[in-house]
Amino acid sequence: MRIFRNAIMALALLATPVAADTPASPLEQALAVEQSRMALLNGDRLKGFLLFRNKRGAQPVERTIEWIDAQPFLEGDKQWACLAEALYFEARGESTAGQFAVAEVILNRAESRRFPNTVCKVINQGTGRKHRCQFSYTCDGLAETITDQRAYERMGKIAHIMLNGGPRDLTDGATFYHAKYVNPAWARQFTRTATVGQHHFYRRATRLSQN
Repeated sequence: MRIFRNAIMALALLATPVAADTPASPLEQALAVEQSRMALLNGDRLKGFLLFRNKRGAQPVERTIEWIDAQPFLEGDKQWACLAEALYFEARGESTAGQFAVAEVILNRAESRRFPNTVCKVINQGTGRKHRCQFSYTCDGLAETITDQRAYERMGKIAHIMLNGGPRDLTDGATFYHAKYVNPAWARQFTRTATVGQHHFYRRATRLSQN
């Protein structure tokens, strides 16, 4: 009954305007914030928008260059730096959706028991061992030099969004990917989950138990 009464109160507050000079209760404040967020997502503005959560709560995300460029550039910790660098060297020439998709794979790996448990460890897995690098730029013998600052800032913004709870709905849980112009043998062992931009994405095939 208490839950039902609370729901009725919330509906009543949504329908009742709060005077500007009247102190709002915490519930009223929360409802007002939620209404303002929903207003941002009405009509055509809903298309292309997703939500991620950070310390400020739910924030709208649009996977376009214009939207990314309009966001502030915020440096982060070591894990952020690793992800931003990986996106720069692995995906800066991709579409924005493709860049988000590569970030998904890295974060999916970090959460999988089959891979190292941090972003930096995932990216550097196998580095220094011939043909064992998981991300080719870490063992191509070239220095990781940032030459396109604007592209790097975009990758840094995407890294910030994804590390703070950005949605992972492009690759259906993929933990592998490769460029469309190559055909690696390992890809035959996995299930392709998506194609985004210039990359195919995969995850391990699910084995069904037999009785």
